[in-house]
Amino acid sequence: MTRTTIPDTSTPSTRTVEGDSTDSIHWARKAARAFTDRLSPAPDPALADTLVLVVSELATNALRHGGGRFTLRLSAGPGTVTAAVSDPSPAPPHPRAPDLDGATGGFGWHMVRRLTQALTVTPGPGSGKTVRAQFAR
Repeated sequence: MTRTTIPDTSTPSTRTVEGDSTDSIHWARKAARAFTDRLSPAPDPALADTLVLVVSELATNALRHGGGRFTLRLSAGPGTVTAAVSDPSPAPPHPRAPDLDGATGGFGWHMVRRLTQALTVTPGPGSGKTVRAQFAR
């Protein structure tokens, strides 16, 4: 299931994507790119690329380690762009030692922490958690 909610005219700076498959990660990336493309003033292209990368990593982590589904909420204010990914697992993310010889990963959380200006993990919704990555515009 991948569901995209197009922003309404009263809140043009928000977007929501829900997913529960690896195809959902593709749609989350596309939604993040489309979101930044519609912002006015447009963010720096490097910020847009970074947002897409962080969204991809957070959605992937939610699918792999957070219960197999996620909700992505993108929002923008005058000075910030935020990606919030919620999943059903209450367990907070934790860094793993990157696998330099195989294909098991371990790079994502380290990368997300380095690329964001503010990164928080909060309980909810329900028994899950939300990882919120914020960027300066």
